[in-house]
Amino acid sequence: MSLYQSQLRLLPSVDELLHTQSGQDLVARYSHPLAVQAIRESITLARQSILRGEDCPSNSTLLVQATHHLQERELPHLRPLINATGVIINTNLGRAPMSAASLEAVRQVASGYSNLEYDLAAGERGSRHSHVSQLLSEITGAEAALVTNNNAAAVLLGLSALAQSCEVIISRGQLVEIGGGFRVPDVMRQSGCQLVEVGTTNRTRITDYERAISGETALLLSVHPSNFLISGFTEATPEHELVSLAHEHKLLVMHDLGSGCLLPSERYGLAHEPTPQESIKAGVDLVCFSGDKLLGGPQAGILVGKASVMQRLAKHPLMRAVRIDKMTLAALEATLQHYQRDEAERHIPIWRMIAARPEQLGVRVDRWIEQLKAQGINARRQAGQSTVGGGSLPTETLPTVLLTLEQHHCARPLEEIASDLRAQRLPVIARISRDTLLFDPRTVLEEQDQALVQAITQNASPVR
Repeated sequence: MSLYQSQLRLLPSVDELLHTQSGQDLVARYSHPLAVQAIRESITLARQSILRGEDCPSNSTLLVQATHHLQERELPHLRPLINATGVIINTNLGRAPMSAASLEAVRQVASGYSNLEYDLAAGERGSRHSHVSQLLSEITGAEAALVTNNNAAAVLLGLSALAQSCEVIISRGQLVEIGGGFRVPDVMRQSGCQLVEVGTTNRTRITDYERAISGETALLLSVHPSNFLISGFTEATPEHELVSLAHEHKLLVMHDLGSGCLLPSERYGLAHEPTPQESIKAGVDLVCFSGDKLLGGPQAGILVGKASVMQRLAKHPLMRAVRIDKMTLAALEATLQHYQRDEAERHIPIWRMIAARPEQLGVRVDRWIEQLKAQGINARRQAGQSTVGGGSLPTETLPTVLLTLEQHHCARPLEEIASDLRAQRLPVIARISRDTLLFDPRTVLEEQDQALVQAITQNASPVR
């Protein structure tokens, strides 16, 4: 008998392990089918290790491995993580984290019944949009407002309701593609309108729009190129000129703002980001923007503008298909109230991050370094740049202070360390640049500081 065969004979059966106390505990906690599956997986892995020349593990080891399989299985696939990349609105990492008030609003509304579509004063059916429409009107200066499940839906609804089977004029320089392959020309075609391109990639004048207007034209569309920047020999048509031309010809103007910034971005050392308030003041009939980018709330597509336009959108059949749920409404209302109370910078996480000064961030990094040094890990601080991200303020950066782990101070390759950090129960996402692993405190929530230090301590073994 070979050594392999003798070790393989030592492997217990599934039933044998199931009838131990630990096996019965697994059945009681996870159910019989799941316990059987996990034990079978442990035995299969043990068989493979024996064939590689290892000894047969003990029954207790096999059951510990089965327990680990089940614990891993219990973890939600969608779960929180630590964003140490320095990209504030990170689309891949869930975009904008929401305020504590928004989370509490969701909990309260989701835990029982609510007046989602019930008018408490009248005692009859109401509209779900009434919960945020007044707030949006007060903040942006618009006559009325609606909300869909994201900004792509808002654009599709606006074009479908206002320009189906009609011409929509847009500058060639605004036929953009945003993340996930969403292209403005594609959504225009999907809405049933006819795309009419005017001007050039870098220059479009009001006369270009004027020459393109025909008896089939319904709408002039302006799209803010929020995720890229054309510089140099450029010219764009101001919103008020588009409005003047459109209204002269009894046409509508729609402005897709994308990121939806409600605060003056230049206050934080950034370039000016166009706001819904400015578009409404210029007379634009319909403005749409996202809820989970610079607004700092839940995923939503927000539409504000003229009351007559909103009535047409509200009656369109597509409105029901793209409407938002009660939890999104609760979170959005709480987020908007921060703006109404002039407290967004203090309570909305992305605005706290944008407003954070390098000296504040440096204090946190120094604290991390001190704790890591106590564990024998040689980390340093380094000046760096954070980015806003999320298709907002392209090329704009904010000065920051980074925690760095250099390759020559680590016993393992940085790629392995970064991979292990991502495999944590609370994953940590960092970035590697020039043989250095970088952690930006700007995007790490302060309550996650200890978890970050602990994760680095467990995975970044120093050179001995």
